[in-house]
Amino acid sequence: MAQADYDSTVEQEVAANTIAFQSELLYGLNDKPPVGEAIFVAIQHVLASFVGIITPGLLICAALGVSPEDTGIIVSMSLFASGICTFIQCRKFGPIGSGLLSLQGTSFAFLGPVIGVGTAAVASGSTPEQALALIFGVCFFGSAVEIILSRFLHLLQQIITPVVTGTVVMIIGLSLIKTGFFSLSGGAAAIQNETYGSTQNLALGGLVLAIVVFLTLSQNRFLRMGAIAIGLVVGYIISIALGLVNFSSLSSLPLIRLPIPLRYGLDFNFAAFAPFILLYVITAIETIGDLTATSAVSGEPVSGSVYFRRIKGGVLGDGVNSAIAAVFNTFPNTTFSQNNGVIQMTGVGSRYVGFYVAGIFVILGLIPLVGGIFQVIPQPVLGGATLVMFGSIAVAGLNIVASTGLDRRTSVIVAVSLAVGLGVVYAPEVLADKPALIKNVFSSGISTGGLAAILLNIILPGRPKVKVEAVPELSEA
Repeated sequence: MAQADYDSTVEQEVAANTIAFQSELLYGLNDKPPVGEAIFVAIQHVLASFVGIITPGLLICAALGVSPEDTGIIVSMSLFASGICTFIQCRKFGPIGSGLLSLQGTSFAFLGPVIGVGTAAVASGSTPEQALALIFGVCFFGSAVEIILSRFLHLLQQIITPVVTGTVVMIIGLSLIKTGFFSLSGGAAAIQNETYGSTQNLALGGLVLAIVVFLTLSQNRFLRMGAIAIGLVVGYIISIALGLVNFSSLSSLPLIRLPIPLRYGLDFNFAAFAPFILLYVITAIETIGDLTATSAVSGEPVSGSVYFRRIKGGVLGDGVNSAIAAVFNTFPNTTFSQNNGVIQMTGVGSRYVGFYVAGIFVILGLIPLVGGIFQVIPQPVLGGATLVMFGSIAVAGLNIVASTGLDRRTSVIVAVSLAVGLGVVYAPEVLADKPALIKNVFSSGISTGGLAAILLNIILPGRPKVKVEAVPELSEA
């Protein structure tokens, strides 16, 4: 069968599965919304992912004893690098980037290993700054693993099927729900001051959640696109009135912070590097799930050559962007799943919105004061706004799986993968006494469930045969 005929057949097969998403979209992948609307939606993507981008840096710096000044620098560079990397992913430069509305941010998957490498270096006599140099060096060279792997993803078309990617997308959404509800209840700060789960927190988060749900179902396109932002603004205003917002930390921030590449240098140690090899492979699997969800909610194919070309470009972009992040003094970047919920809630899947998102992230990184205002949004407000988005991601994964037909084999793959993936999310203590490598690999429900789905798809009998075709590198700019 000729490549063009095969591609046409694949597109026809997935067309029925994407119609439902397309009918809900106000703007598709290559539509260009008016500037005002694009910025409006972009702000909501920023609000949904901002905390996720800065949190890993805050946790790592706290664990290593990094000074407040350097911590501020790393947080700013996390935002700045996310802007650069998001533009690359959405704009697509040759084979680099998915060309989808795909946001890039600091990966939580590397949190444990990075802290482990850094604390070991500090314990052996290194300063926190020297530990950062080692971390950035390991992350910089480790990105080559993902870059190389991306070139061979088309050979995995019989393994990375919609059943596998749909299951991973479901696990992503269901795993994030725990994070969203934790924030809605007050987050870590509320646990410290013993207000976690208080009536005030639940009422505030519940109000924001109700506003988002109500406006999302509105027939007014502007209210629908602005549902998340409006919910956050209303929650923010109420929080200020209740005295829950502390602006005192903003006074010590500089007006502008310029990026200095390799500020802490690059170091390397193979013993520290070894665990990162598998982590970059797992990150590639997570990226495939995230990009599949983005394709689905954007009304784009989730199989076939166009889909795999985007997946290859997205994973390659992940690797290149992780190297860029290390150069700009921050931690590995990966595609974020939070924005998929925003796409589905707003009905805007245009990749051009990503350009505005990228610009906002860069500005936030250069002007710490602006980022600081976002940083003090109370956790219940963020939780209320993000909870429904995370649920939407799980629904997107369910739609991908359902598009293949839920036969007995598919049901077993999904059931087992969800069970083990969510098992480590809800009972993480099961890995407490395991070796560091085991904990690094299986502490993430996404990686555990994803690996289970891949293995079951390989070993269970009755796997549908998929014609493996070359995937040409075509620009979609």
